[in-house]
Amino acid sequence: MRIRLHGAEDECRRTGDHLAEHLDELDISRPYPDRPPSHLVRLYLTANPPTSAATSREIETP
Repeated sequence: MRIRLHGAEDECRRTGDHLAEHLDELDISRPYPDRPPSHLVRLYLTANPPTSAATSREIETP
C-alpha cells in the first residue's frame, strides 16, 4: 500500500516514522513541496500490513 502524508515536514516525518513502527515499511520518499505560497509537503510511505501475529489484532465476534 502507498500512504500519502500531507502537512508540515516535521509532522510528516514523525508520523511516517510512527507508522513505520507498526507496518512493514518498504520505502519513505523524500518530501515533495507544495506549490507556493504553501509551506507544506507531501511524503509517501510504501508499506505492507504487518505480518507478525504480535502486531495484528484479531476481530472478536459477539
